[in-house]
Amino acid sequence: MIKSKFKKIANEVINIEINSLKKLKKSLDASFNKTIEVILNCKKGKVILSGVGKSGIIAKKISSTLASVGTPSFYVDASSCSHGDLGQISSNDVLILISNSGESSELKNIIQYANRNKNITLIGIVSKKNSLLYKASDIKILLPEVKEAGPGNMVPTSSTIMQLAIGDAIAISTMRIKKFGEKEFKRFHPSGSLGARLKTVEDLMLTGKKIPFINENSGMKTALKIITKKKLGVLVVQNSKKKTNGIITDGQLRRVSEKVDNFKDLKVKDVMTKNPISIDMQVLAAKALSLMNAKKITSLCVHNKNKKKTVGIIHIHNILESNIQ
Repeated sequence: MIKSKFKKIANEVINIEINSLKKLKKSLDASFNKTIEVILNCKKGKVILSGVGKSGIIAKKISSTLASVGTPSFYVDASSCSHGDLGQISSNDVLILISNSGESSELKNIIQYANRNKNITLIGIVSKKNSLLYKASDIKILLPEVKEAGPGNMVPTSSTIMQLAIGDAIAISTMRIKKFGEKEFKRFHPSGSLGARLKTVEDLMLTGKKIPFINENSGMKTALKIITKKKLGVLVVQNSKKKTNGIITDGQLRRVSEKVDNFKDLKVKDVMTKNPISIDMQVLAAKALSLMNAKKITSLCVHNKNKKKTVGIIHIHNILESNIQ
């Protein structure tokens, strides 16, 4: 087979799957709304997903997505449920079973268990209307029958794409209704590139004694001593009321010392840059980095609502060391 045919096959597969998603979009009805309502109202129980084979893999992914966006959820293995794991499912739970045929033998015991317990809400995501799963479900999400993207219509492709899409739709719907935003998302994603991207200035800023504070009436000898000790290349200038009204960089000190003969007689307020740039502690660190690059500076004062009250300082190195770009 020549390589030019590979792209043609890929296009055929993608087009078939796109058509399946278009059918799915048209098929959504009141059952989807009921599903979201039931999940949102699941306060005392758990949201549990299961499936067999490829559908099981999709169920595990949907459960993981739900958990990551504020809906506690876990996956149970369908086969293991016949050997004790049914004990993980209890009253007030929402049980979502995913199956293309709706007749997988491994699901029968779970379905019977859920039907015997009236306090378990069974949601079936299935493509066969005459199936056991469809008939037994309290809420029925019927996926349209579609052509699989492979020879003989055998390989689960279009059907699993629809299952994945409906799962994502469920997760994002619950996320939006709960107003689950960046701050909440960050709590569940503390590591990796995503976690780094969601870090705030507060997560990375230096606080307490690490902030290079200096009084505006201090002399240059004191300024040189503090800027050398703190090793940040900057001083945050405060007045007698502990309000920030200026900033001094090591570059400023060096330039002034070269130009002025009475350098040691100067006070900090004579040299400082007034009204320094300050950033709120809740802002994303990536935005702080962008501001530094735009202003061509390496440090920012950090405030909590009141710009005159510095609660921290963030250096460009703090941000870059956290793999934020």
